[in-house]
Amino acid sequence: MGHTEHTHDVHHGHEGHGGHTHHGGGKVSWGMAAKATLHCLTGCAIGEVLGMIIGTALGWGNAPTMALAIVLAFFFGYSLTLWAVVRAGVSLKAAINVALAADTLSITVMEIVDNGVLLMVPGAMDAHLADGLFWGALAFAFLVAFLVTTPVNKWMIGRGKGHAVVHQYHH
Repeated sequence: MGHTEHTHDVHHGHEGHGGHTHHGGGKVSWGMAAKATLHCLTGCAIGEVLGMIIGTALGWGNAPTMALAIVLAFFFGYSLTLWAVVRAGVSLKAAINVALAADTLSITVMEIVDNGVLLMVPGAMDAHLADGLFWGALAFAFLVAFLVTTPVNKWMIGRGKGHAVVHQYHH
């Protein structure tokens, strides 16, 4: 059986799973959207913190450090999805397509929001890793990003996009 047929077979019959429609319009729980957003936030947070640590350790300025943090946020966000989907038996090439389809909008929104918040918090961009302001501003930025991205994920899942693409591989 080809990948397309397998995907269709796995996909078929999931619409009523848990009492919520996940693949093609309809009601999606806020809990499912929050879980998808937390998954995205985990990868973003790992990448951003690592990027900030590397940029700070190398003595880089704010712009290159933020750019590295964003690149690593996408890398780790996609990597978490890739890991789960490949572990479910999907080829790496197909898993890359799933990760791109599932995570791109969510990670993009999260990165715009959390970096925008960091830029607006006075002194946050100049704070060092040992400063409470650095970690407090980062936690606040992640919280705001979570609150803004969750409705985006809920909307995408309700249309069979985003995390709904990955959901079929979680069983």
